[in-house]
Amino acid sequence: MIKRIRICQSVVVSLSGIILLFATSAQASGDRRVVRPPQLSQPVCTTLSPEAHQSSTSVQHRLQQALNQCPAGQAVRLTSGPQGNTFKSGPLQIPSGVFLRLDAGSVLLADNDPRRYDTGQGHCGTIDQKGGGCRAFISMVNSVGGGIEGEGTIDGQGGERIVGQNETWWEMARRAQSVTGGRQNAPRLIQIDDAHDIVIYGVRLRHAPNFHIVLNHVQGATLWGVIIDTPATARNTDGIDPGASQDVTITHSFIRTGDDNIAIKAGSGPSRHLSITNNHFYSGHGMSIGSEVNAGVSDVLVRNLTLDGTTSGLRIKSDASRGGLVSDILYSHICMRNTRWPVSFDTHYSPTASGTSLPEYRNIILRDVNASGDRPATVILRGYDASHPLMVRMDGVTFSPGTQWVTEFARLTSGANGIQPSPPATINPVAAHYSPIDCSEQWVPFPA
Repeated sequence: MIKRIRICQSVVVSLSGIILLFATSAQASGDRRVVRPPQLSQPVCTTLSPEAHQSSTSVQHRLQQALNQCPAGQAVRLTSGPQGNTFKSGPLQIPSGVFLRLDAGSVLLADNDPRRYDTGQGHCGTIDQKGGGCRAFISMVNSVGGGIEGEGTIDGQGGERIVGQNETWWEMARRAQSVTGGRQNAPRLIQIDDAHDIVIYGVRLRHAPNFHIVLNHVQGATLWGVIIDTPATARNTDGIDPGASQDVTITHSFIRTGDDNIAIKAGSGPSRHLSITNNHFYSGHGMSIGSEVNAGVSDVLVRNLTLDGTTSGLRIKSDASRGGLVSDILYSHICMRNTRWPVSFDTHYSPTASGTSLPEYRNIILRDVNASGDRPATVILRGYDASHPLMVRMDGVTFSPGTQWVTEFARLTSGANGIQPSPPATINPVAAHYSPIDCSEQWVPFPA
């Protein structure tokens, strides 16, 4: 099902780095599929419980053999047993069409020996200038159907000491910041490449050494009821990163992490038709697009999102080294509190970046957004130049009193319900009948 919004009108005034308009041409649509709640209805091909005195290598072999022998459309089920609830394993690959199901209480624990994940160059667990030296803990490649489901937990052990070293995966990531051009080689938790019709449903993911879920060239994915739980201090631990993907829905999920809660990317192909709905974010860097948008991002719907204490709220970030067109983005019914940058649309993400891949953001709509809180807040609206301005419309958008504005090459549209308090230049006061959306019931604790 496609939902579209169209608005067309004209320029009114230019002042203080902002061009204010009554409206601008825009449309936005999300996932084109009809998405329904997933069900644990697949037949179970094998049920496994932990066995005594098994090494992680033996567990890996046992789990991988079960996955390889499971027919498409069926599930390998992990459950607790007399020997406990934990399966400590090396990396696993889920075959096409197969589901990995984790019962409530079961834990799939990633081995923290970098040699298990190395791609052949001996770089996993080190800092170099390239990165990418580790395979993911769980991978799916060229899959049609299948996924991960259940109420169990997948734990990446990012805060545990790396075997053979005196630091954790997260400490290595932090140390890489002090190395010129340094890139850490750490395994992602879940990596899905070149796949169709994938489901991730109900599982709890925690403590990834690097990103939690990466979708790369995926056509059709449903992520429903996922819980991601990693400390705010854990660097480069993005929650969910759809890249070069289309028709993706992420919904009814709870995410707190040390980097982007969700980041839509388009470095190796366009990302289009994504729906991000009914989610709660806690610590993290917010709802992001970028920074790689070379191939373009469009037709994104973000609706009913609560951001409680993220550093950034709604964020589009890129620069001249990896920019492209970001267009037709709709943010609707958004609640934020204590967010330092409630809106940050910036085409100069890296101030030292150079190149010819210029970022351009247009047809961006914010409707019914309430950003409250006691901490100082700043709104950033920075287009690239006069030929590549930022074009954004705000309608019924409320920021906390004293919010600062940083603007450059920005064309801001004020809708009928206005912007409150007014930006540096305004032509459209808040409508008399308008009051901010009620967020009081959105502030819920993170799931235990």
